[in-house]
Amino acid sequence: MIQFKEVTKRFGEREILKGVNLEIVPNRTTVIFGVSGGGKSTIIKHIVGLLRPTSGEIWVDGTEISKLSDREMMEIRKKIGFLFQSGALFDSMNVADNIAFPLREHIGNLGKKQLEYSVRQNLELVGLKANQIMNLFPHELSGGMRKRVGLARTLAMKPSIILYDEPTSGLDPVSSDLITQMIRNLQAELSVTSVLISHDIKESFKSGDYFAMLFDGKIVDYGNEYLFKTSQNPIIKQFLSGSGKGPIKFK
Repeated sequence: MIQFKEVTKRFGEREILKGVNLEIVPNRTTVIFGVSGGGKSTIIKHIVGLLRPTSGEIWVDGTEISKLSDREMMEIRKKIGFLFQSGALFDSMNVADNIAFPLREHIGNLGKKQLEYSVRQNLELVGLKANQIMNLFPHELSGGMRKRVGLARTLAMKPSIILYDEPTSGLDPVSSDLITQMIRNLQAELSVTSVLISHDIKESFKSGDYFAMLFDGKIVDYGNEYLFKTSQNPIIKQFLSGSGKGPIKFK
């Protein structure tokens, strides 16, 4: 579904990605681990075309996207849902209008009843009761609820790929576990291909099927949970243990 081939990315003199090779398994959840500022967000921004690589190829659903025009890239983006860290809701819109926004922008000919049906259906998918929340504004929601509404908006376009940027960041343990279970349930129910970046090791192992470690601009190891947890790679061993001793130098 998604493949990186020798992808590099430079910002001026700074090289963030230094030859990333990665294949994302279709209809499964892949978690990308790495230290803060190491390029995890850069990877998922490349998948959705917010960034273009300095060199290398990125394939999404059979199309090499790195040199597509903006118009061509827009068609690819319709297949991709992106859940931002904060939910990225529009403060001036209530929950219903936030969820309906991409439908109005990209489809446009849906009637009021169709829009309301979609809003209710997608709120139900993320475990929220439409009658209780549709008319609320983002500032009236908890952090966990904002992320779930953001996810409902993502699901409205029926994406085949969902990208999660630190989905449990800033949440309490109960809310984190709820979001984690939701990611797992949606992947199973909708058969979407999911890519998740996170520092939350415990919750990520609950939601992921495959795991990749990004270090010094490259993927240094990749595998299922067993292979990842039993890896003898010193970078992975240090990251999972949280030790200050090893090849990872914390700044």
